[in-house]
Amino acid sequence: MAGLVAILMASCSNKLSMNSIDTTTVDDLEIEKYLGTWFEIARFPHSFEKDLVGVTATYSFRKDGKIKVENAGYKGSLDGKQSVAVGKAKIPDPHDPARLKVSFFLFFYGDYYVLELDPQYRWAMIGSSTPNYFWILSRTPQLEDQVYQSLLEKARQRGYDLEKLIKVEQPSP
Repeated sequence: MAGLVAILMASCSNKLSMNSIDTTTVDDLEIEKYLGTWFEIARFPHSFEKDLVGVTATYSFRKDGKIKVENAGYKGSLDGKQSVAVGKAKIPDPHDPARLKVSFFLFFYGDYYVLELDPQYRWAMIGSSTPNYFWILSRTPQLEDQVYQSLLEKARQRGYDLEKLIKVEQPSP
């Protein structure tokens, strides 16, 4: 019986480790520097961003101290109809500002983890507590290929399955 329990536990442990990701966030995040507009370079597919291109996320302070989140993109093509979603974000633990909570609907919040961040805040890699959410963001519509490849490698090392990664069309410079 003990052998069976050990096999079952090992099986469950293997399944968990196959789906686990490293959610370690950056040590330092100055939210004031993070505010502003970011271009979505790549993402995992989700119904709330289905067929959107030219996607940006703009962050600014609200009067209540929370962060306004405005996501905008174009349906189907850069000439398509614009879609905008406005939400809010908060930092639950001021000692860990890279672990934010974001909400686009009432009081339902999702994780927003800043996993990697350029020291000059030119690019960021965002994840969550689950392996289902992942974004690469840049301050410019295009990201140097060397930087992009480096971020993909960091994501792989963290355990992300990049098979489903979508590169987001952005306007040319």
